[in-house]
Amino acid sequence: MNPLSKDAVFDIIQSYDNDPQQLLAILLDIQAASGKNYIEKQWAELVSEVLKLPLSSIFDALTFYSMFSTSPRGKYLIEICQSAPCRFCNADKIISWAEAEAGIKMGQTSSDGKITLLYTNCVGACDKGPVIKIGDTVFGDLDEEKVRALVQCCQEGKLHEGNLKEAFPCQN
Repeated sequence: MNPLSKDAVFDIIQSYDNDPQQLLAILLDIQAASGKNYIEKQWAELVSEVLKLPLSSIFDALTFYSMFSTSPRGKYLIEICQSAPCRFCNADKIISWAEAEAGIKMGQTSSDGKITLLYTNCVGACDKGPVIKIGDTVFGDLDEEKVRALVQCCQEGKLHEGNLKEAFPCQN
């Protein structure tokens, strides 16, 4: 069941003064509030109606920017950098370890809805590559043990505990 209600979506839109120029921020907030990291069609339609923008403009944004999704994803998006420097530094091993620990392939979501494995473009941490990005945090200098620990933390819902950031300092 989706935790979002029509009133909650209205509140998000109104928090940006119903300003169409704030479309991306509004969509990001709706997606974050969805509980499944995506925007349902009904909420895109509501945004279109309130902001007086064509629905096609809303879907243009939702399908152009990789940060948005129109289908459910995991609570944690584990994004593995696919840039040339990270690939050169054995990103394929990181992918294999993450897939093995999560029990899914890249582009898939775990059956419990906790994890989605995705590719991402360069996040600007080439000196620490290959890297994984989870939320706004970038983790670098990875080995098999660290990758498995990151996936396990997501599976257990412990990503935001203070000790994780100490063990894996943000590299961005």
